[in-house]
Amino acid sequence: MKNNEIKKKVLTGLFWKIMERAGAQGIQFILQILLARLLVPNDYGQIALISIYIIIANVFVQNGFSTALIQKKDTNETDFSSVFYLSFIIATFIYIILFLAAPLIGSFYGANQLSLVIRILSITLFFGAFNSVQYAIILKTMQFKKLFFSSLGSSLVSGLVGIVLAYKSFGVWALVAQQLTNQFMIIIILWFTVKWRPKLVFSIPRIKVLFSYGWKLLVSSLIDSIYMNLRSLIIGKMYTPATLAYYNRGDQFPQIIVTNINGSIQSVMLPALSIEQDNRSRVKEIMRRSIVTSSFVLFPIMGGLAVIAEPLVKILLTDKWIACVPFLQIACASYALYPIHTANLQAINALGRSDIFLKLEVVKKLIGMTILAITIFHGVYAIALGMLINEVISSFINAYPNLKLLNYSYKEQWKDIISSLLLTVIMIIVIYFVRYIGQNIYINIIIQCILGIVVYLGMAYLLKLECFMYLINTVKKSIVFRNNK
Repeated sequence: MKNNEIKKKVLTGLFWKIMERAGAQGIQFILQILLARLLVPNDYGQIALISIYIIIANVFVQNGFSTALIQKKDTNETDFSSVFYLSFIIATFIYIILFLAAPLIGSFYGANQLSLVIRILSITLFFGAFNSVQYAIILKTMQFKKLFFSSLGSSLVSGLVGIVLAYKSFGVWALVAQQLTNQFMIIIILWFTVKWRPKLVFSIPRIKVLFSYGWKLLVSSLIDSIYMNLRSLIIGKMYTPATLAYYNRGDQFPQIIVTNINGSIQSVMLPALSIEQDNRSRVKEIMRRSIVTSSFVLFPIMGGLAVIAEPLVKILLTDKWIACVPFLQIACASYALYPIHTANLQAINALGRSDIFLKLEVVKKLIGMTILAITIFHGVYAIALGMLINEVISSFINAYPNLKLLNYSYKEQWKDIISSLLLTVIMIIVIYFVRYIGQNIYINIIIQCILGIVVYLGMAYLLKLECFMYLINTVKKSIVFRNNK
């Protein structure tokens, strides 16, 4: 495939991926605000406690093999069907374990009523097994337009179900129903939009080939999921479900933004990098563009969000959620580093070096566990700050292998994004003092947002920042391409 064809495919895929993320996540964001106003933090805390186990269980169902299908060049119908059936077998096995362990989990938290919630919510494992191959096909062929419609439709229907039940005072069950409906609707929509159906074929030799690559990613994802959710498990056990809800809610705002922007770019980058995996210079070029573009967009958004965190929470969630503000600000700093993390890891995956990926995960998690062990007895804020420290250290670790693989050092990566960081710092200083202008938080937050955009983009334009000019040109080309299509 020629470079121009790849670029057009990437731009088209990126457009629909951003549309999918922005549309679905935007709706989810609005719905979550409405639900947060209707429900109490304790309801969210209970779901957060349960979600820890389901997220970890989903790693076995959806991770590893799906990525292997995307990365492998010569996949065929036997590969897709074999993974489809294997995912269902794994989902069934894990569901039985969760079903039997549900009373023990409820007892662990001193909330026996959670047992039934776990058993019902774990049904989503089968939904994940059903659409895991469909997701792999969409990502491999960059048909992100189909993801847009499935995400948008499922978010609207499930959100409506959740809001109605929350309004009717169903409490935690409103959130359970919302998640079940969301996953079920994704299956229904993808069934009609993705023209793939499983065949009655299953090949153990083909599974072994995929497993030789995928098992390392599976273990890496498992380690990452356990580690990322360990904090929630500890907070939920040592403190209260409400405290866990504040912690998770603070994480949610920046996470949605990063998922929309950086997640969209990286989802398109993996198949694009995989296509060019035999051309190291092209891989480096695509990876560098990913880091520079993501950082230019995410740095000011994370910085601005941290500044307006308190009035934003008061306006959107009311004062009952004000305790989540410090967690939100810490999370903004953590998520700002994600462009470096994900671009480096995607490049390593695309090159087929899942062995390096696994080693990195083990090293990072050992360091993270050490930091967690130090901070765990110093309060929940110390735990959150410990995560930020670990993200900084991890950015060094993730970048290290690409010095040898792509001749792209950590120093060179930071050199590429330092201009965006400096502009962000200046923007933060300017908009921070706006809070002292008046007492009306609505007017202040509007001024801060407008001023932040003007200052950041204005400086980027005056300095003719390379990443800014690239984005402008890319948008123009994308518009021309779509008009001529």
